[in-house]
Amino acid sequence: MTENSNIEAAGMSANTQPSSPPSGVRKNRSAVWDHFDVENATEKKAKCKYCGSLIQYGNGTSSMGGHLRRCKQNPNNDSNKRRKTTTTPTIDERGVLNSPSASKFDQEEARRALVEMFIGEELPFRFVKSLKFRKFVHALQARFKVPSRTTLARDIGALYAEEKMKLQDFLSANCGRVCLTTDTWTSIQNFTYMSLTAHFVDLDWKLHKKILNFCQVTSHLGEVIGATIESCLNNWNLNRVFSVTVDNASSNDVAIKYLKQRLNSWNSIILNGEFIHMRCCAHIINLIVKEGLKEIDESVLRIRSAVKYVRYSPSRASRFQKCVELEKIQYKGLPCIDVETRWNSTYQMLEVALKHRKAFELLALKDNTYIGEMNGGKGRGVPSDSDWEYAESIVPFLRVFSDATICISGTLYVTSAICVSGTLYVTSDMYMKEVFAIG
Repeated sequence: MTENSNIEAAGMSANTQPSSPPSGVRKNRSAVWDHFDVENATEKKAKCKYCGSLIQYGNGTSSMGGHLRRCKQNPNNDSNKRRKTTTTPTIDERGVLNSPSASKFDQEEARRALVEMFIGEELPFRFVKSLKFRKFVHALQARFKVPSRTTLARDIGALYAEEKMKLQDFLSANCGRVCLTTDTWTSIQNFTYMSLTAHFVDLDWKLHKKILNFCQVTSHLGEVIGATIESCLNNWNLNRVFSVTVDNASSNDVAIKYLKQRLNSWNSIILNGEFIHMRCCAHIINLIVKEGLKEIDESVLRIRSAVKYVRYSPSRASRFQKCVELEKIQYKGLPCIDVETRWNSTYQMLEVALKHRKAFELLALKDNTYIGEMNGGKGRGVPSDSDWEYAESIVPFLRVFSDATICISGTLYVTSAICVSGTLYVTSDMYMKEVFAIG
């Protein structure tokens, strides 16, 4: 009776089929035999159905019952059920991490979490050698062995291979054709990199975006770009390409021509590749706006110089902030410096600078250094009333183009239909020149 009670307390199921009882065991045997098979009747050893351990039953079935309560593979064990539900942290709808109140330490699970942290936060591998980090980890769990940076790099490589295999299986099972986007740029270290992203709709009509490759290439030549894309597709066993979206650089025309020939040799191209080359709509808008901004280039340069002056040092920013307070400007942020090669940052700079127009005008009255620097050296003069009026008239139009760029740059919804439907009706820089025809 005691043995049966212990088995029931451990969450044993009574629905399993009993095995053949060993010789010498009475008919009304213990329910523990539902979870064991006789391995050696002579030596009186039974084999656990879950983990395969051999347990001696010569002096009764108490040791078998104890093993069942401890067995990690036993699906009916309540302690294992609790362990499965409490060892994995969860994230609630507010984004707050809910850690389990009690869990069993697992070195492999902890190492995987460490790898995911380094990938997600883009931390350098040498961070694991930091004494402060090791002290923090030791305070959380003294039994965790912090891996070396070499081991960490190897674990990241293993995780990449594992996730790549999963994605390959998913693509083969759920993806008909993919739409690719690619871009190439040169870093400040003068290295050229290329990224390749796949967009596709699965069998449940859900849109997916997966980065297939991010690699270094030797140059921006079209043949190099095309060969790199081909190599990546071969590496992923992926040849069902619907379209490739690139910007309007002439080298990309050569790359698409090369890729079209390769896909044609694979017999995987549709409509003879007539629609495989998709030109980036965001890049077209970028070219249009840049052409239009040339009409007021001098005005933009003077406002940009004024913004650079107030952001050059804390003392200048402090003097400008006093002017903002005297003019009772409610906007809290300071003017931002734009990146000259990105028109949308120029739009943001002009928009914020216009909110501080009165503060800039007051600064010209109070700060002689501001006047001297703007008029001499590389300065082009203090922004005039006409400069501010030009900027004020252009910002509403730039806002339209900025919203359009953001709209067609989305990754969680289909964007090509927006361009085709005529929502983005800007098709030439002539429209932009008419918009900026002021004065």
